[in-house]
Amino acid sequence: MGIVTVVGIGADGWAGLDAATQAIVNAADAVVGGERHLAMLPPGDQRREAWPSPLRSQLRAFLESLNGRVVALASGDPLVSGVGTTLIKVIGAENVEIIPAISSVALAGARMKWSAESVEVISLVGRDPHHVLRGLATGHRLLVLSGDGSTPGKVAKLFINAGYGASTLTVLSDLGSPDEQREASTATAWNKEAKALNVIAIECAGDAEARGWTGGLPDEAFDNDGQITKRDIRASALARLAPQPGQLLWDVGAGAASIAIEWMRAHPSCRATAIEAREDRAKRGADNAARLGVPTLRIVNGHAPEALVGPDPPHAIFIGGGATEPGVLEACWSALRERGRLVVHGVTLETESVLVRWYGEHGGELTRLHVEHAAPIGSFTGWKPARAITQLSLVKRTT
Repeated sequence: MGIVTVVGIGADGWAGLDAATQAIVNAADAVVGGERHLAMLPPGDQRREAWPSPLRSQLRAFLESLNGRVVALASGDPLVSGVGTTLIKVIGAENVEIIPAISSVALAGARMKWSAESVEVISLVGRDPHHVLRGLATGHRLLVLSGDGSTPGKVAKLFINAGYGASTLTVLSDLGSPDEQREASTATAWNKEAKALNVIAIECAGDAEARGWTGGLPDEAFDNDGQITKRDIRASALARLAPQPGQLLWDVGAGAASIAIEWMRAHPSCRATAIEAREDRAKRGADNAARLGVPTLRIVNGHAPEALVGPDPPHAIFIGGGATEPGVLEACWSALRERGRLVVHGVTLETESVLVRWYGEHGGELTRLHVEHAAPIGSFTGWKPARAITQLSLVKRTT
């Protein structure tokens, strides 16, 4: 397989490409792309093929079936939620050359007169619309790349349900083409289908309680049956788990999945797997994840240690329940990456004795956490203590 040259093409089509880029496309032995992109080209003698579907699983074989110089057409900047990113992942960066056009993100920012540093970009192309909910914050600006014409309506409904119906949605359609359109509305008032190619510029406004990106959302933010790591304790655990971009967490005995969800909310690229034995709690965790903007949380309905498997070793593991089950701690410690973080909580004497033994063997940090909340005592106010939590925090260092 030779080099695949990925050419970004805007809504203005062939005429929008400069002469040098047009020459590269004309000199190709094969041109591939979506049907819409291929239709933009003038007549030519080279082979022209639409992408296979599903794309990723067939991509390598598809490209190997082509001979000679290959050009792939993509929308705007091929590395902004585009096929360029997919090609690099599948065939390697050394086999891909990128010639970008102006991205829809840049065009949308220019139309709105929003600087790049003042906005968050969220792609809903081929993704669950619930991803947009992570960005909710009054005054926050979002540029949302739509999957199709139904996306603005889906986003508007999600915003309304989250208490952000007053947010302004500006739907920018066919950016860069002669048919470019702009329609603005509050989320509450939006009631139409947009054109298929659109970007949504959103100015968030709502009266719902703020949802921060640091650990410690209110317990009420999670639907739960009481099986939840409480707010203050959760914040302590997340501080030690230390979420970082692109890293993977296992949340063992997840309950409402609050730890896994807050880990993923820390950065859009954070990943997590929640392991929960009870089916009703596993479903509740999945629902919580969607509502709080991280619908890609992986839920494993099963028992530890048997369920402690996955394609990638985790960077961090939290055990909120089940540390006394034979083999659970050992399996987690074995699965953890070098310099990975393990945090274990216990409320019983039996669990505490296990954690004390592990502390003696592995070191780390052993902490007892006591939290008290003000509560009525008759006509007065006093402190109501919660159960003390024993917390073991370890960093794995084998070398």
